[in-house]
Amino acid sequence: MTIRRLGLQGLAGALLLIGAALTIGGARLVSLGGSWYYLLSGLATVVSAGLIWRGRRVGFWIYLATFGATVIWALAEVGLAFWLLAPRLGLPLVLALLVLLAMRRRVEPGAGRPPRRSLVRAATVVVLLAAAAGIAFFFTGGTRTERQAAASPPVRAAGDDWRAYGRTAAGTRYAPATEITPQNVHRLEVAWTYRTGDLPQAYPGNRAGYMFEATPLKVGETLYFCSPHNLVIALDADTGKERWRYDPRIDTTGVYTLACRGVASYEAHTTVTDCPRRILTATLDGRLIALDADTGARCPDFGQDGEVSLHAGLGPITPGYYLVTSPPTIVGDVAVVGGFVLDNMSTDEPSGVVRGYDVLTGRQLWAWDAGRPAEAGPWRAGDAYTRGSPNAWSVFSADEALGLVYVPTGNAPPDYYGGKRTAAMDRYSSSVVALEAATGTLRWAFQTVHHDLWDYDVASQPVLVDLPTGGGTVPALIQPTKQGEVFLLDRRSGRPLAAVEEQAVPPGHVPGERYAPTQPASVGMPSFMPAPLREADMWGTTPLDQLWCRIAFRKLRYEGKFTPPGLDASLSWPGNNGIMNWGSVSVDEVRQLMVVNSTYMPLLLQLIERAAAPPGERIAVEGDAAISPQTGTPYAVRTTRPFLSPLGVPCNAPPWGRLSVVDLKARKLLWQRPLGTSRDHAPFGIAVPGAFAQGGSVVTGGGLIFVAAALDNELRAFDLASGRELWKGRLPAGGQATPMSYVSAKSGRQYVVIAAGGHQYMHTTIGDYVIAYRLAD
Repeated sequence: MTIRRLGLQGLAGALLLIGAALTIGGARLVSLGGSWYYLLSGLATVVSAGLIWRGRRVGFWIYLATFGATVIWALAEVGLAFWLLAPRLGLPLVLALLVLLAMRRRVEPGAGRPPRRSLVRAATVVVLLAAAAGIAFFFTGGTRTERQAAASPPVRAAGDDWRAYGRTAAGTRYAPATEITPQNVHRLEVAWTYRTGDLPQAYPGNRAGYMFEATPLKVGETLYFCSPHNLVIALDADTGKERWRYDPRIDTTGVYTLACRGVASYEAHTTVTDCPRRILTATLDGRLIALDADTGARCPDFGQDGEVSLHAGLGPITPGYYLVTSPPTIVGDVAVVGGFVLDNMSTDEPSGVVRGYDVLTGRQLWAWDAGRPAEAGPWRAGDAYTRGSPNAWSVFSADEALGLVYVPTGNAPPDYYGGKRTAAMDRYSSSVVALEAATGTLRWAFQTVHHDLWDYDVASQPVLVDLPTGGGTVPALIQPTKQGEVFLLDRRSGRPLAAVEEQAVPPGHVPGERYAPTQPASVGMPSFMPAPLREADMWGTTPLDQLWCRIAFRKLRYEGKFTPPGLDASLSWPGNNGIMNWGSVSVDEVRQLMVVNSTYMPLLLQLIERAAAPPGERIAVEGDAAISPQTGTPYAVRTTRPFLSPLGVPCNAPPWGRLSVVDLKARKLLWQRPLGTSRDHAPFGIAVPGAFAQGGSVVTGGGLIFVAAALDNELRAFDLASGRELWKGRLPAGGQATPMSYVSAKSGRQYVVIAAGGHQYMHTTIGDYVIAYRLAD
């Protein structure tokens, strides 16, 4: 047997195996009501394999015809989108080239005349043109920016400190500095780097997930921030030199995630002997601590030796079930603090109460308990808090002129079964709530999800802006949500400024559960929820794992973004991570432009009857799935995230992350583009545009957006007007944090600063870096 014959049989064998897999999988897909393409192409590939094995030239033509049909089918299904065509056409194209190579040589004796060379040449030209077109599109069309309008030129506004998590209590993340512009941003370079020393290896035996999510404050010429283990650190804003650090030595027993997003700053308005300038921090082990902003020493007149226990009044707490990851919000002389209650463990968990404390003494001033029945009246000192009431774990915002603090809430635990929730618990879950900062009195509430069964808690900080309208300037509140809606409200009353409709949603059938018949939709603002998933939206690296994803999708129950959980496996899209999370949005206060980074990761979800659930009251792990007990309900819950093919790539098609800009005055999308790439996670560093992201953005007076957040270790600068990427800087670790920017009074230079420490659950590079950039001299 000749080498040529062995080559033909090898090609035929490969086609036979691939064709058989497509045929078997395609038949299963058809039985589930899916596409016929895979079955038909699989059968054709098997037939061509048999003929090529026998040396029949018609076998080559059958495969080339199958490839031609595949091209037509793929273009009809996804158009010219390169990254959607790649898994459909990549492997078939390679096989077509191999078939053409074989055709250019004579077949074995007895097989008849060799194919006509003119036809072979024509087929070769067609296939090579298809390959060249794909390569060209890869380099020119893979990261298209969809642009609809342009922004105005740079505008200067006053002020350069960054005194709150979102720069001000309004949470806009707008830095008015204008030294760095689209024209010179390419000259950015590292000005200084600081390392905290807070790394997993510094805490042996600690198995909690590590994530450095802090956004520093700048007060005067000092930066203040916290590390994952709640170390509070002060740096010189111009040089990055450490001024002081404070270690609260937290107890991490039971804590599953190590994160601290920031600290709060306060300056006394009256004569205060000790600590007139303070930094407040809330810890993972439930303490509120006040530090001298100049020295890092505890403020002795605050609580007991500078700290207050946030566990007071919460009743029994299983270690790790109650923690604080977000900074306090300071309104006047009141520090407002929420807390995170561990999801899906039990109905009998600590209260999600929000409390107000005197910034100077630490005395508790008030409490707002979302689960407290209305007939119980206002909270009084000594009253018990409601067990398992909705919590408020994210960042709050405030309007000092109105005296209001705006609280985004979660839902009562557990997330995926609400049959045990009271009417009081349902009333304020998954809402944005306005409280009087001085008293905790409820002013108004707006609910974004009724009877939430999807963990669509309000994770994003409310953002406060003043919007010009035909009737004058209106104080507005922007509330981004996990489900991709952006609600625009009057922050004085909670009344919608953009139209909101109640839309019918599918009912569920779980015994003991109740369901909301409608859910609110913000139809007067651009939505970032993509169209409902279809089989054609399934992805993979090859036709084979894409076929697996299609079969898996067809086997799941999916009825849109409000698909109710059930005893069968269902697809939750956008899932509990949501489209917009704690990174929220940023707003150019002068141009009235809103910057949105959105992300897309489905969740697989299934309730499990108690008798079939794993015993115990801890999370059980089964492969890629986690089973949470939901003790106190009839059901445990199995969740799987992300939805991956057997080759470990997402089943939903890219982009998995986007960056967009909305004109708030016109309430229209200006442009949208992919954010980040898969470079640091894909084989061979393949950079699929549009990566999953966690973190926020900052927008500057110079007309730039700075954002990292994505899976690749890059900080990027985009032109606010056009969406064009103008610069990127390689980070030594993941940038899953929100950057900030300021001007140093000492040097007069504008800086852009980001915490680069990674996110363990996103599998980005772990580190302990704070990095400042400025223009090269």
